[in-house]
Amino acid sequence: MVWLLVFILVIALILLLLLMTKLTIYLNYYHHNDNDDLQIEFRIWFGLIRYKKKIPLVKIDENSPSIIIKSTSSMGNVDHVENSEYDVKQFTKNDFLENYRRINFLLKKVVHLHTIIRKFLQKISINKFEWQTMIGVGDAAHTAIVTGVLWSIKGNMTGLLSQYFKLKVMPVISITPHFQANVIQTRVSCIFQFRIGHAILAGLKMIKFWKGSIKTFNNKTHFSTKANSSTG
Repeated sequence: MVWLLVFILVIALILLLLLMTKLTIYLNYYHHNDNDDLQIEFRIWFGLIRYKKKIPLVKIDENSPSIIIKSTSSMGNVDHVENSEYDVKQFTKNDFLENYRRINFLLKKVVHLHTIIRKFLQKISINKFEWQTMIGVGDAAHTAIVTGVLWSIKGNMTGLLSQYFKLKVMPVISITPHFQANVIQTRVSCIFQFRIGHAILAGLKMIKFWKGSIKTFNNKTHFSTKANSSTG
């Protein structure tokens, strides 16, 4: 009986430790003309456990109307793996249509989801946010216009970050216009942090809401089908 109580106590302490653990996410994105590189790293316990996801290539398949994404993953303190195999995924038009239907249904419920999502976002701390861009369209006047538009976009996005997240530092944003060449280069570097327990709680709330939405959707669909069949 004593060993059972000790076992339950140990499990409870482990669960409590996990719920209180802070997850840190490092996100780095770089785009230059047609080249893209996205790296996401997850760390807990001061980097003792980490998982890195790298997506170095996103391009259009010339032989079919689809997008090809290559990615590689690594665990632990390994920054990169020599001769590692890439996970290649191909998304067709049907895949996008199916995802569009799901997203469209979700957007109709976004009003109810907004409260759940916003409460979770307010628990997320942004410890770093840097966004540098170099832009040029080959014409000085047009480049100046595009630069002004980009400043407006970045300013609005910075405002949204401060509204929905906990900003621990001031965002660092910059735009460098290049008046003599066609170039687009941007780099985004972010560090997010939140407790795993907050994410689990938000996930459980969303699952509960989603199940209720699916049940309502199925009932409405069944009622509509039944009404149409009786009318016919």
